[in-house]
Amino acid sequence: MNRPIAATAQSSNAELAALLLRIALGVLYLAHSLQKIFVFTLPGAAQFFVSVGFPGWLAYVTTFVELFGGIALLLGVQVRWAALVLLPFMLGALSVHFHNGWGFASPNGGWEYPAFWAVALVVQSLLGGGRFALGAARAPQVARAQ
Repeated sequence: MNRPIAATAQSSNAELAALLLRIALGVLYLAHSLQKIFVFTLPGAAQFFVSVGFPGWLAYVTTFVELFGGIALLLGVQVRWAALVLLPFMLGALSVHFHNGWGFASPNGGWEYPAFWAVALVVQSLLGGGRFALGAARAPQVARAQ
């Protein structure tokens, strides 16, 4: 049985939403990891982590998780897992900014921006990579009786 046009359009919209979200998240994570490597440097990032109460070695782990997570999101490889692996790191960033107040324009940045990223990661994990991901399932869709 053929799927109704509305259901097909809704499915196409969800596929496009998954693609747009994962590209945006992937680019942002790549930018943040490369900023830690080339602008702040890894020792500088480690020093910042220590200044906010985290162990310095966590800056190295965070940088490489962001780098490889961003690449995985961009390519669409293991998207659900990549988003879930990135989530605790974003919650850590949220904890750093929480005491600064809500608005990210607050001195030292508030928690609204990392909170939005965290929600976006949860949404991406729920959506998956979509049809346009390298890791997308290639099995034919089974028509549902309506």
